[in-house]
Amino acid sequence: MRTYQETIDWLFHNLPMFQRIGASAMKADLTNITALCEYLGNPQKKFKSVHVAGTNGKGSTSHMLASIFQEAGYKTGLTTSPHLKDFRERIRVNGAMADEEFVVDFVTKHEQKITDQKASFFEIAIAMAFEYFAQQNVDIAIIETGLGGRLDSTNIILPELSVITNIGLDHTQFLGDTLDKIAFEKAGIIKQNIAVVIGETTAETKPVFIEVAKERNAEILFAEEKHFQDLPSDLKGTYQIKNKRTVLTAIEQLQKQGWEISSENITNGLLNVVKNTNLRGRWDILGEHPLIVADTAHNPHGLIEVAKQINEQSYNQLHLVLGFVNDKDVLSILNFFPKKATYYFCQPDVPRKYEIDELYKILPDNIEDKHFFDTVEKALNAAKINATANDMIYIGGSTFVVAEII
Repeated sequence: MRTYQETIDWLFHNLPMFQRIGASAMKADLTNITALCEYLGNPQKKFKSVHVAGTNGKGSTSHMLASIFQEAGYKTGLTTSPHLKDFRERIRVNGAMADEEFVVDFVTKHEQKITDQKASFFEIAIAMAFEYFAQQNVDIAIIETGLGGRLDSTNIILPELSVITNIGLDHTQFLGDTLDKIAFEKAGIIKQNIAVVIGETTAETKPVFIEVAKERNAEILFAEEKHFQDLPSDLKGTYQIKNKRTVLTAIEQLQKQGWEISSENITNGLLNVVKNTNLRGRWDILGEHPLIVADTAHNPHGLIEVAKQINEQSYNQLHLVLGFVNDKDVLSILNFFPKKATYYFCQPDVPRKYEIDELYKILPDNIEDKHFFDTVEKALNAAKINATANDMIYIGGSTFVVAEII
């Protein structure tokens, strides 16, 4: 019998994982996950669910929804990705991660099937989440898509409600290089006769959502057309206002469908997201003097919001600790950050890292105050040494950079 760590090492070593190796881990159909779940007795059919997709905000939205359901007394499953520290962050019930023993037993029992199926890391994580939620007899599970929607491994559920937060240009090599193409892929989670909430739209994406919803006879609700009281949340960042509006629209629809959720449940759910679900990495304040903030935003849509938030802060000097993965357009990402700052470039400890030597070659001359480090830890330590109490340190560029320091 393997230990838990040996089991996780086996998964990492034997299964292709997009977050670590990129495109070669992608499976462009639902054949594998369908076969795996049939083999497991279709656990995804044994609990109710809400399905959440979108370019940005789907993680925060999923955690907010889970927190509200928990406050309403429902036993609530939550699967999100990627994880930051521990694989079991991907599989939670009422905020608690899946037991280590469950993960070990699952892999031990089904290792032959996993190998024969040539399953990806994400497919196994999702199959495992479905099995855990079924075993735990959850009342509801919030299911966040991984990448896309139509061909995402999560897209074999029949949810109570579908939610699409927004559409931005990310993972264009898989989802298409225009907003309407990406919207079509995300709209793939819209099911026959099941309502869908859309968080934000553009002129390109709205007609796509309307057309797909019409084809599937799905009621469509646009959160941006709704008006709610701005309820406080422990998830900081002005960009959470849009996510809250999406969540409130979804909850309003779920209430109409018979879910018993009170105003007090909603208020407390939004106030206690971190406490209830243990979400990290979203405008995550790690220190006050200097202000130290980490955020996992890594595409234009998310970085626009982060840039706004940075501009709203009061500080003497800005210190930016940034690292990237090698399939990102680093120069376009850097355009979102102020040039008048001290930059500490680093590389996350993953195979997909943007090597610091290569990064050095492409950086523009208009970033004058820049320093280079071969680890995230060294970069952050240098920023802390240089920063005074009234400065700000921002850590980001990649989920993996944030994962190393929280």
